[in-house]
Amino acid sequence: QVQLVESGGGLVRPGGSLRLSCSASVSIFRIYTVDWYRQAPGKQRELAASITSGGSTVYPDSVKGRFTISRDNAKNTVYLQMNSLKPEDTAVYSCHARNPLGAKFDSWGQGTQVTVSS
Repeated sequence: QVQLVESGGGLVRPGGSLRLSCSASVSIFRIYTVDWYRQAPGKQRELAASITSGGSTVYPDSVKGRFTISRDNAKNTVYLQMNSLKPEDTAVYSCHARNPLGAKFDSWGQGTQVTVSS
């Protein structure tokens, strides 16, 4: 399995920005679709953004226009740029890599906390 390491979380004020990184252990990461999920306390995990190997992206309405997912295959890294952050964006954000061989081979990162508060 691909090992994933997230970084970039922290405490930010409403309206602020953060950039999360998801770094993979192997270059084959470039063929994976990668998702950022988030889970707030007491709530179900939800998709925050997704990017295919070809660079196509998907966002839920709740983050559209504020979040941007991108990837740098030379660095085996996927980024999530989060702007105009709101308190409701507070959650643990986790990176998920979809193995083309099937879900049982998928990988998850350990998660990084994002807290939006004044």
